[in-house]
Amino acid sequence: MKTLKNILAIALISIAVVACKSEKEPEVKTVETASNINTKTAKKLDPNATYAKAEFGIEGMTCAMGCAKAIEKKMAKMDGVKSAKVDFEKELAMVEYDEAMVTPKTLEEAVAKAGDTYKVKDMKTVDSFSSEEKQD
Repeated sequence: MKTLKNILAIALISIAVVACKSEKEPEVKTVETASNINTKTAKKLDPNATYAKAEFGIEGMTCAMGCAKAIEKKMAKMDGVKSAKVDFEKELAMVEYDEAMVTPKTLEEAVAKAGDTYKVKDMKTVDSFSSEEKQD
């Protein structure tokens, strides 16, 4: 009877050791996802359009990655926007847009839609962005 208990104990320990390998590599699964091409990011810009540059302050941002990037992406996805850049540290947005498709009012609305706390201030049309002037 004692021998049977010893054999059972050895069998259980062996099973536990074999079943609990710590060196087992995790299983990697590949998941197929649908390729959704956003037509707004793949939009074509009109080479004959008249582009204007707007520069304005944005109040209410609390972080660079969440707030500033969210506003930047929201404006960049708009039809007629050639480029959009939001500088969190300066609380400044710089947008180049097609005057026939986008107005300063629609840019202000896009900022408001990105979040309730964001407020546009001192919007002005400029010939070149303030960051471009410093690089020359």
